[in-house]
Amino acid sequence: MLSTRLPPPRRLLCAGLCLLVLIAALFIPLPGRAQAFATDERGLLTAAPVLEKVTPAVVNIAVRAETAVPMNPLYNDPFFRRFFDLPPGTVRQPRLSAGSGVIVDAEKGYVLTNHHVIADGTEIGVTLKDGRALRAELIGSDPATDIALLQVGADDLTAVEIADSDAVKVGDYVMAIGNPFGLGQTVTSGIVSALGRSGINRDGYEDFIQTDASINPGNSGGALVDSQGRLIGVNTAILSPAGGNIGIGFAVPANMAMAIMHQLLQHGEVRRGLLGVAIQNLTPDLATALGLGDDIRNGAVIASVEPGSAAEAAGLEAGDVVRAVDGVPLRGGADLHNRIGLLSVGDRMRLTVLRDGQELELTATIRDRAEAASAWLEGTPLAGLHLRERRSEGGPGGLEVESVAPDSSAARRGFRAGDVILAVNRRPVATLDALRAALGAARLPLVVGLIRDGRRVLTIIEG
Repeated sequence: MLSTRLPPPRRLLCAGLCLLVLIAALFIPLPGRAQAFATDERGLLTAAPVLEKVTPAVVNIAVRAETAVPMNPLYNDPFFRRFFDLPPGTVRQPRLSAGSGVIVDAEKGYVLTNHHVIADGTEIGVTLKDGRALRAELIGSDPATDIALLQVGADDLTAVEIADSDAVKVGDYVMAIGNPFGLGQTVTSGIVSALGRSGINRDGYEDFIQTDASINPGNSGGALVDSQGRLIGVNTAILSPAGGNIGIGFAVPANMAMAIMHQLLQHGEVRRGLLGVAIQNLTPDLATALGLGDDIRNGAVIASVEPGSAAEAAGLEAGDVVRAVDGVPLRGGADLHNRIGLLSVGDRMRLTVLRDGQELELTATIRDRAEAASAWLEGTPLAGLHLRERRSEGGPGGLEVESVAPDSSAARRGFRAGDVILAVNRRPVATLDALRAALGAARLPLVVGLIRDGRRVLTIIEG
């Protein structure tokens, strides 16, 4: 029997050639693109060429804020306030915090960061890599995605190149750049550990990129870049029992951050519309119950459709399985929730739907959330209110009453324009969805906490 194995010398030669080819493929730069690793003139393997290109686009952010100081309830009595010579109103004390940001438009000076970095800030300063210190103006922020947009005025800024974060894959090499613990610009490296992570902020819109590149306090708002120095995410959170890095960090995908940025530029806030559906993940058991094929395991199941909603107008029905939006496949219910959350009132979305084994194409036009809220408030004690979600930096959020229909249930109970509803039966209602959930779980009497003419008051609704 003839052997096909090479003699030892030839095997060693082939192995050596294969190793050289592999090294060349990994470390020799391709024309026109900077690579994460390259051999420099010192003969060392380094990521420095990529970092020299991208680090000038990452900035340090210093925020001066004021926070309310907890006080003894006795000090609310005017007599005690005069006795101790306390100033009127809430006592506030200054607070300093630090974070990071990334320049995404050098010409206009736009800087992306996290909402929680600048929240309640009265003064925001930005320090560039070259040492220049600049005052920053807040264009707008979105707590639901934890994204904020700043603007600075300066020449010779450097902006980062934006990547398509939908093309990111688990295992991609990444670098995190930021200002951990206020030390100054710091670079760490790792890989993409997972995609589509959620559950960090249950009230928000989440589709996080998970990475093991070290992210620590102060890195928030910094850049997560790929091996070509392109922005794939904005670092925002870590999972840590003790507050330090344990190799589980999260970044808001660049595509989501840029979509939020465009709305902030247009409106100064994110004006989310409403499709009007309850969504559920497509599980194997649910797929079997719906009679779907074994090859269909991804998608979002429509659990219910609100009467008079955009979903009803588009023809969606309970039991439909949404497989894609605008041709982009969905992994599950969270994907559909996020896609809806990034759309503005009047935007159209094309839905690929499975119904009774048939694939359908439906088009929905996103409707105003406040108008939809006015419809589902009918039949409740708050019927007649026209509400909007209030985003108040330095003060409480809530639902602001824009108008009250004459002779409505809400008007008879004393609600008036300018009221800000904070809670129902001690349950915070910072969003319309939260109000709907609170009203659905509550029974009469209702205790509605609100702000009226700058004072907190309670309204009791007994029937």
